[in-house]
Parts: sequence; C-alpha cells; structure tokens
Amino acid sequence: MSTDTKYMKRALTLAKKGVGKTAPNPAVGCVIVKNGQIVGEGWHKKAGGPHAEIHALEKAGPHAHGADVYVTLEPCSHTGKTPPCSEALIRAGVKRVVAGMHDPNPQVNGGGLKALQQAGIETFCGVLEDECRNLNRAFIKFMTTGLPYVTYKCAMTLDGNIATVTGESRWISCEESRKYVHDMRSRMDAIMVGVDTIITDNPQLTVRHVRGKNPLRIIVDTRLRTPESVNVLSEQLSSGTIIATTESNPRVHLRYLKLGATIVVCDQYEGRVSMKDLSQKLGAMGIQSVLLEGGSHLAGNMLQNGMIDELVIFVAPKVIGSNGFAPFTLQGITSMSQAIKLEFINVCRMGADLIITARPEPLCSPD
Repeated sequence: MSTDTKYMKRALTLAKKGVGKTAPNPAVGCVIVKNGQIVGEGWHKKAGGPHAEIHALEKAGPHAHGADVYVTLEPCSHTGKTPPCSEALIRAGVKRVVAGMHDPNPQVNGGGLKALQQAGIETFCGVLEDECRNLNRAFIKFMTTGLPYVTYKCAMTLDGNIATVTGESRWISCEESRKYVHDMRSRMDAIMVGVDTIITDNPQLTVRHVRGKNPLRIIVDTRLRTPESVNVLSEQLSSGTIIATTESNPRVHLRYLKLGATIVVCDQYEGRVSMKDLSQKLGAMGIQSVLLEGGSHLAGNMLQNGMIDELVIFVAPKVIGSNGFAPFTLQGITSMSQAIKLEFINVCRMGADLIITARPEPLCSPD
C-alpha cells in the first residue's frame, strides 16, 4: 500500500463519521502528515460548522507548515457559511495537498486545487477516487443534476413477498435489520412513501432505534386521500411532512396546511403525480437524498422510469407462497429481455437476514 493510499484511507474513515450530519454539504475527512507522523486530522461534523481541513489544521497547529495534507474532497475555494479552505491551507504553509476527488460543486470544481497550485503548493487528485465518490453519491448527483439521490429499501421473504395476502408485513425482517433501517433513515434528507402505505400502515417514518435526526417525510398523494388523523400529521411530526399532489385547489389544501404540513403541487403523468416533476421540486428545496420505502406501485413506477439510484433489499429466511405482494408493480414486461437489469454492489448478513445492495443499469429516458 502506498503512503498516499494509507493516509487517504484514514481520511475516508474520518469522513464517514459525518455521513448524514453535513447536508447540504458533503462528508469530508482530512489528515495532515509531517515526517511520517499524523499531526492533525478532522472531519466535517455539521453543516455551517468548520470543514474537515479547518479541524485538522487547528489540531496540527504550527506542525502544518511544510506538511502533506490528505483530504477526501478537493478543498473549497469559495466563501459560503465558512471561509475557503484552500486559503486556510495556503496560510498554514502546507507543502502538498492530495485530494480524493474534484468537488462537483460548480463554485469549486478545480478552483480549490488551482488556488493551491498558484500559491506554489504541490497537488494531486484521484487517490481512492471511487471510494471517495461512493461516500458522497447523493451530493455528487445533486450537484451535477439538481436532483435527489433515491435509495429504495424493502424487506421481503425469500420467495419475493413484501406482505402476506392480507397485507401483513410486520415483521418480515429481523430486529437487527430493522435497527439498521433506522440508521439508514438518520442519514437521509427525506423518506418517501405512497398514500396507500400511509392509509394501510399509519407509519411514523421517524428515527427511533438509533440516535439521529428525523428526516423529512414525503407522501405521494395524487388526490389528497391522506387522513388528517395519521401519525405523520400529528402535532409533533406535521411540520416535517410534505404532501405531493396534483390537486391545485388552495381550499382543499387548507386542512393539511392548518396541521402544519407542506403541500407541493406537481404536474400529472398518466393521471398520477409526475415523479420527474416532484424530483425536480424536491431538488429545488435542497433535498439531496431520499429513502423510498413504498409501496409497490410507487416503487415500480420510479424503477421503471429510471428514478431509483440504489436498492437495499433485506431478504428474510421466510416463505409465504404465491399469494403475497411483490415489491414492484411493473407495466408491460412480458419477456425476460424487457426485465430491468441490476448490478449487485454488495451482499452481506444482518442477523438472520441477507442485505443485497444493487444499482439499476441506466435507462434511455425517464418519465
């Protein structure tokens, strides 16, 4: 293992501590090395706070002069809520900066490294780039497209059912898997479900089994059928609930607005909320990551229109037969050549379950 790889791995380990806590900023880690010893390190802990480089420079103090800096993302060169990190590195007198990847933010993208080079600092970019990009998939998609990164998750039996014929789904997965799902929620900007899931299950869509922030809750409800008494419209949760609909009458919206919810009026597509339009509106609201939790019609629509970026499937060692419900309702697939193809990214154990992570192959054109 090269020296650059060794310290970039450490920077990645630090960056992971900030995942789910830094939005709308990326998760970033930084390590400062001098004479073969780490003299400072840090990570971006929360949006609005000091960036990873600043934390590392504070710990390194005067030892940063003449040191090598390893950072998972190109140092910023613009002033946002904090001053540019590239300027802080220049003032500290570092000798060399190694970045895992360029910053996709148009305000930076190459500018941070260029500023360092102009100050006489040696730079290199691309160490463990795939790992660095994987860490901030949502940020990269948002910065390059303006759209949120959508992760679909479901628990299903070994024979491919997400519920019994009566609609019962509690609990397909094991306790360890359910705890992990709450950890996933804590790392997302929002959770999305269809109105049928709200009516059938009345979920809270909050983080309960781990410590972490509650994401926003998005209900896709074309004709505003959401009951006012559901958990997500309770006094404690309604202010973080968004209802996406095609109903444009403000008087109809009023009963939800009075509860504190937000209404987003979307274009129609085939008589339903256009998920393409909703995705664009969520992006305009600054929502970078969405955890799609159901149901089968909504998931099928988004998968078939190329709007799911990643799938996390919890497979339980249970069988309930052919009368259950499949995770996706798809239209027009009559042959294997029409099947939506996926690439397996990872398979691992979680308690009694398997977790399969996959990504769809790109489609020609969504929605």
